[in-house]
Amino acid sequence: MHSVRRTWPRAAATTAAAAGLALTAVAAAPVTGTVTASAHTSAVPRTVARPAVAGHQLVRAVGSPLSIEECRTKWKIACYTPLQYREAYDLNPLYKAGITGKGRTIVIVDSFGSPTVQHDLDVYSKQFGIPSAKVQVVKWGNVPKWDPKNEDMLGWAGETTLDVEMAHAVAPDAKIVLVETAVAETEGTTGLPEMMDAEKALIDHGIGDVITQSFGATENTFPGFDKGDFSSIGKLRYAFEAAARNHVTVLASSGDGGATDNTADGTGYYHERVNSWPSSDPLVTSVGGTQLHLDDAGRRTAPESVYNDNGAGGGGQSHVFTRPAFQNGVKNVVGDRRGTPDISMAAAVNGGAWIYSSFDPTATGWDVSGGTSESSPLFSGIVALADQAAGKRLGNIHEALYSLYGRSAYDRSTGIVDVNDGTDNSYQGVTGYPAVNGYDMATGVGTLDAARFVPALAREGRRG
Repeated sequence: MHSVRRTWPRAAATTAAAAGLALTAVAAAPVTGTVTASAHTSAVPRTVARPAVAGHQLVRAVGSPLSIEECRTKWKIACYTPLQYREAYDLNPLYKAGITGKGRTIVIVDSFGSPTVQHDLDVYSKQFGIPSAKVQVVKWGNVPKWDPKNEDMLGWAGETTLDVEMAHAVAPDAKIVLVETAVAETEGTTGLPEMMDAEKALIDHGIGDVITQSFGATENTFPGFDKGDFSSIGKLRYAFEAAARNHVTVLASSGDGGATDNTADGTGYYHERVNSWPSSDPLVTSVGGTQLHLDDAGRRTAPESVYNDNGAGGGGQSHVFTRPAFQNGVKNVVGDRRGTPDISMAAAVNGGAWIYSSFDPTATGWDVSGGTSESSPLFSGIVALADQAAGKRLGNIHEALYSLYGRSAYDRSTGIVDVNDGTDNSYQGVTGYPAVNGYDMATGVGTLDAARFVPALAREGRRG
């Protein structure tokens, strides 16, 4: 996930009610913050973030999806359909049992959005025989008129397309609410305060069971970081605190810079290990990246490995947050800091996902995309399935996830699948972390077998 930092005036916010959403009040419950957390104030610094999809699309505007072998022959990469993902992650038994995400809502947050998001989801769904879903759009702020010549808008429209289609691929009957924020900046950047405002407004009105965020900013780029003052991040946590009170699950991509990430101007990378927010926040489940190895039927030809091509799965120790209690069981790995990611799913470009888009009239068609912008919405679908299976919002899933991990070495029913191929998430000359037996900061607890993991998470979450 690439990140830059800029400043701009706050955009005027529209309310969810003004956007025509049905608003339902949700009772609040107390929450204890793991690290310093401050209420939202008008003094929040204008730190910004880039979408993780930027730079992770090698195939654009193809007339129709090709087979894996055709992709390898033409582009030297594997390319996968949602049907192959469903087989690989063992989702089909859940669908047969009626666990499809029905009755649950996934919230996706992106700048600008895409003017063709509904049409594109319909085409995508029809291609693979999946029932489509209605995308409910909330415009947060004075979202500018779509300009197909604006590279900023084009980049975020690609991100929006990937987010929506991946979430739908896993949880086909879940409702999707797309929040479009208004930004007048360039280079694919967007304002974190505006995103947090939008998320909190929806949470406060009872909208959404799980939120997926495919964006982030390097912790080091926040004002005060170099002086050990982390209040600028603390002042942005109000949406996540609201999510915890209202039992909403919050996810974030762990990033595509491996053990490093972008510098403040977005043109280079740090030469040491760094981490990014919101992925590093203990109130957020950090979703890292893996590489799938499949045949045309979606069967695995080899175990999942670390994502490290055209980017690498973000992971490492936070410089801002200390180790939260839910990671005490992996303190030998994370030390006294918050470690990321928590869990991982498909993100490699060599093994990327077919998506369809028509927002760019010069490049309409099928693309292959990767990056942790893919893995976070994929996992949002998993959470929606688990919410349905549990009959309730699971909210912050960390305790349940790490409890399952604690048994996973001897209990296959947890559905957690270790990723231990020994490769790492080194990137841009910064040595990363290898995937070894058990938890590691390349893939977290590993990946999942959904037929086992979803009911296990639902059972564990019901106890919480």
